[in-house]
Amino acid sequence: MTNFIDLGVSPAINAILKQIGISNPTPIQEKSIPDILAGRDVIAKAQTGTGKTLAFLLPILEKVDPTASHIQSLIVTPTRELALQITAELKKFANEIEELQVLAVYGGQDVEQQMKKLTRNISVVVATPGRLLDHLRRGTIDLSQTQTLVLDEADQMLHIGFLPEVEEIMGQLPEERQTLLFSATMPEQVHQLAKRYMNKPLTAAVKADQVTVEQIRQLVIETTDRAKQSSLITIIKEEQPYLAIIFCRTKRRVSVLNDALKSAGFNSEELHGDLSQAKRERVMKNFRDAKLQYLVATDVAARGLDVEGVTHVFNYDVPEDAEIYIHRIGRTGRAGENGLAVTFIATKDLQLLSDIEKGISMKIERRTIEGVKMFQPDEAGHKKKRYEESSEEGTRRPRTGGGRRHRERIDTRGPNRGSHRSANQADNRELELEKPRGGRTENSRGPKRENPRGGRTENSRGPKRENSRGGRPEDSRGPKRENSRGGRPEDSRGPTKRENSRGGRPEDSRGPKRDNTRGDRQGDSRGAKGGNTQGPSNRRGGSGSFSNRGRNR
Repeated sequence: MTNFIDLGVSPAINAILKQIGISNPTPIQEKSIPDILAGRDVIAKAQTGTGKTLAFLLPILEKVDPTASHIQSLIVTPTRELALQITAELKKFANEIEELQVLAVYGGQDVEQQMKKLTRNISVVVATPGRLLDHLRRGTIDLSQTQTLVLDEADQMLHIGFLPEVEEIMGQLPEERQTLLFSATMPEQVHQLAKRYMNKPLTAAVKADQVTVEQIRQLVIETTDRAKQSSLITIIKEEQPYLAIIFCRTKRRVSVLNDALKSAGFNSEELHGDLSQAKRERVMKNFRDAKLQYLVATDVAARGLDVEGVTHVFNYDVPEDAEIYIHRIGRTGRAGENGLAVTFIATKDLQLLSDIEKGISMKIERRTIEGVKMFQPDEAGHKKKRYEESSEEGTRRPRTGGGRRHRERIDTRGPNRGSHRSANQADNRELELEKPRGGRTENSRGPKRENPRGGRTENSRGPKRENSRGGRPEDSRGPKRENSRGGRPEDSRGPTKRENSRGGRPEDSRGPKRDNTRGDRQGDSRGAKGGNTQGPSNRRGGSGSFSNRGRNR
């Protein structure tokens, strides 16, 4: 069997490995360490639990010079927890290597304190993208002489939107450097990043069947979305885990499930990106110290966490592919211990489960919960078909598509009741209306009336009235009234003719005549009469003082 000495690790580093209980390399370490020590760019595809952290830490420790005053290696991670975890591993070696100093740079920590520490001879920095960029923009960190860059959990880093930050960080590094990329999956974004910023990288990969260790028992619980919480609680009570991680797909579902578990009396806490740094560190410390029994987490927040003693992993939400599934269940069954991975599925998750089983090349054992029945695909399809048939039978108004104007409508009036009306609705009328403005045919509204503004024929609305402004014949509305502003004859609307001149008006029902003067006015019900100083009467076409103001109406 290969040992670390055979891979090129120095006896001094090998002795430290034996002190912390590590004697044999893992497959990913065997494949990547020699190429990294040779200075090549490497892409390593491996899940958490495969020993990938030491795969890049050991070559960094072999090449580091503790006496140098600049930062020699930079490790970028997507989460604070992973940054702290890698820093903790580094410090195990730093305690045995004289003058070696490492620093974790992440958000939620005092910036001033980090700035003071950066003034020392820091050899290795482990950082999250956001806080690292903050220091770069402040000018408190210098990466111009950094020789090695490691992107750990690169797929998750790009998945949560750190690509612009990662590219900006790479722009601050020297072109002549070694770049190492470690990722559990290899989406297209990771490949594109490697093409742009890596120099002829070598690939080291560990197959999925090497990760799914025999000590992990895998189980699928058939349930429904409504019964998923109660099914989880039932399994927890049966299994009685020592430490368990429960995975959900979103932060919202993590919070809802954690509240439900607490209400049921379980010692649980949530872990996701919206928590403050202080709370995240407190939650992880309590979980590592076994003061907390159940950790409800998202994939991103729990990525890279290595906690000893985890006996159970519950996939409350089915992972999206086999690689994420393997990554999740790899949190249990470590160091030769037994573990159990339980996945809860509903009917809609059957295709995802099939893909996972193909990815790990095995069928997972299934069981049901008493009183909970998952709809089988044929039952669900039959139910959907019945719903569609009942919907078709209940349709009263067929539609032909298009907009509202183009839909078929049923005529409920006239002799053609029940027929579909189309754009030619005029065909269903008794008489066609003429389009020209000159007139129209007789219809239910009365006899034909002429359209010219000069007048119209008599119909049900009354006799013809003249359209000229001069006046109109007497009709049902009262006697003829003059259209001139000068006055009108007595009719049903009031007494004698009222003069339109601003000079005055005869007495009528509103009071005695008053002169339209701006000064004094004759006394009546509205006030005293005064002299008319405005000039001659302001008839249409007349000339008065108001005609110059545009008041001649």
